[in-house]
Amino acid sequence: MRTVLFQGDSITDGGRGRSEDLNHILGHGYVYLIAAELGLRTPARAPYMINRGVSGNRAADLYARWEEDALLLQPDLISLLVGVNDAGAQVSRGRDGGPDRFGRTCRRLIEDTGEFLPDSTLVICEPFLLPAGRAALEWQVWDTQMKRKQEELRKLAEEYSLGYIPLQQSFTDACELAPAAFWLWDGIHPTAAGHALLKNRWLEYYDAQLVPGSGGSDEGRNPK
Repeated sequence: MRTVLFQGDSITDGGRGRSEDLNHILGHGYVYLIAAELGLRTPARAPYMINRGVSGNRAADLYARWEEDALLLQPDLISLLVGVNDAGAQVSRGRDGGPDRFGRTCRRLIEDTGEFLPDSTLVICEPFLLPAGRAALEWQVWDTQMKRKQEELRKLAEEYSLGYIPLQQSFTDACELAPAAFWLWDGIHPTAAGHALLKNRWLEYYDAQLVPGSGGSDEGRNPK
């Protein structure tokens, strides 16, 4: 059975419980929806899902707990979604934003994972944003900071031959069907529909690239 670890901030956390209560252990967002669909598809071969998202985390917070909450869990697949809190920290610091170690921290995280889990697959999910709620109040600044994070992550994924799931365009396109707040109620956190959209994009990548026999490449496996 494959073990899939989801890591990130509040979007991944999804209000997850911190006990073994199966009603809440995966949270109530996209991780739960992915686990539900994969479990229904192949109940005898469903991956074992672990959610270690923590609300409010930035890349540095993930790195600080990476040994306990990633490496020691020995997952076959790590799905990483981080960046919006790093963008928010830059927005709150004002025009120049101060020092930004996001890319450097993510690089260290990737390299540690490659060293200690060489047979695991790391997939980076693109952080996303829409002009709604508090994000709309300073949209140009938020948008600029988020685009920087997205570009840094894309370059890292390319440099280390990691999987990359683009999400921003999917949420932008969805605004043609319903307002931004329908998908991300405050411009940052998904609604139920937003989590469903995220689930769909994640499973599309999983089916195309990670399911045995799907014809997908080895993209996403950590460099040895």
